[in-house]
Amino acid sequence: MPAERRQRPRRILVTGGAGFIGSTLALECQRRWPFARIVVLDDFRSGDFRNLEGFRGDVVAASAAGIRDAGRFDLIFHLASITDTTVHDQLQMVRDNVEGFRDILALARESNARVVYASSAATYGQASARMDEETPARPANVYAFSKVVLDNLARHAAADGLRVTGVRYFNVYGPREQHKKAAASMIYQLYLQMKAGKRPRVFRPGDQKRDFVHVDDVVEGTLLAAAKGANTVYNLGSGKARSFNELIAILNKAMGTKLAPDYFSNPYGFYQEFTEADLTRSKRELGYVPAFPLEAGVPAYLKALKA
Repeated sequence: MPAERRQRPRRILVTGGAGFIGSTLALECQRRWPFARIVVLDDFRSGDFRNLEGFRGDVVAASAAGIRDAGRFDLIFHLASITDTTVHDQLQMVRDNVEGFRDILALARESNARVVYASSAATYGQASARMDEETPARPANVYAFSKVVLDNLARHAAADGLRVTGVRYFNVYGPREQHKKAAASMIYQLYLQMKAGKRPRVFRPGDQKRDFVHVDDVVEGTLLAAAKGANTVYNLGSGKARSFNELIAILNKAMGTKLAPDYFSNPYGFYQEFTEADLTRSKRELGYVPAFPLEAGVPAYLKALKA
């Protein structure tokens, strides 16, 4: 039996638990540990109550920053943050993301809780090669910068005796992201365009590559990090970069369409042209092996959207 099933945490907090990845994680915790008390913390600025259909736990409507009365826990998953990378208000981004994590760490100290928090592949910035966890941080926007500070705080907290593990999510897609609208994955954006009979719009020339990873894979990796992770950070991606042109071809095949890309110029100076996770550490220490290559993940996602 896997270690994450044997441990059976009794009290679990999931911050950002009404969001895309957070709700998927909360519901999977509920499935695996039906007798655990699970609390979702979310301020519903970017989450949606519909993501928690079937959830049997408690919901605290609040932000992580300033949290005081959520209770005591033995396992905390901290996913709450501003995730829209186009937000340029530096005070808002850093205050919400960093101060929220600082208060979560304080709560963890009071409870002697295990903490797993969401970092991001955005911390790597512009790159042209596979990204491993020792690659120096080069944040290109304030969102990425805020995640670098989370990594710094986690490292200091671990040195003080807290059990804290980071998971760096790459380009996640899958069910329960629809509420994010413009901030949802490019897979969802392109699907909506093609479903409407429109040519899929991507930055020219379409050969920019992303490590697209299904939400079920990153949730599994997050749970493995809780069970086996050291006081460090782990990449959670598919391990393979795929171009937008390839993605459009896969969508065309899955949807039975033949829509050519509609290319336009990239207006963002901080745009990552390439992401690809080096999964060596995650496989070796966590046993993380993603189950959804893009050819399997996209059809599974479209099936869920139709349902």
